[in-house]
Amino acid sequence: MRRRAFLESLAVAAAATLAPPRALPLARQRVQRYLRPPGALAEAEFAAACIRCGQCGEICPNRCIRYFGLENGFAARDTPYIVPREKGCILCMKCTQACPSGALRPLAHTAEAILANVRMGRAVVDRRLCLSWQGKSCGVCYRACPLQDVAIRVGMMEQPHVNDHCVGCGLCERSCIQMPQAIRVIPESSGAGWPR
Repeated sequence: MRRRAFLESLAVAAAATLAPPRALPLARQRVQRYLRPPGALAEAEFAAACIRCGQCGEICPNRCIRYFGLENGFAARDTPYIVPREKGCILCMKCTQACPSGALRPLAHTAEAILANVRMGRAVVDRRLCLSWQGKSCGVCYRACPLQDVAIRVGMMEQPHVNDHCVGCGLCERSCIQMPQAIRVIPESSGAGWPR
């Protein structure tokens, strides 16, 4: 009898762990901001096409690709993502060449291919936090950008201006010396649109 009760309680605990969490009030929800690797299909198509093989992360020389556990739901489990504040994408396009399923479209490592096909997100500058916008010349985000003067340009006092050609690699966010960072990449998958 004790064994049966133990097995029943174990089954209930397992079911509670796998059950979707109840909706939390908006103020208590934790929203995880992440980017999909370059060349990713639209989110629904990407989730359907990704076979969770891990080859994109294995070949990444910058080791910026991570994999979801259950924190974003069972459907996202083991799919690749990038957190730009931790490590940005260096746009080498090796992950796109390694993807066997087409979830990441194969792209050449050229500026033309990257600008035409990569939309991981878009950087947005918070002028209230940015040192250059506060009168202290910085320019770190500009110098970190692999697409200088195309994705981001600087004005007086190295004030950053993000252009429409930003692909959202996250290197600017990673390099920002402010805490909290003055430049953040808004993911393409967020659906939030691009603040102008």
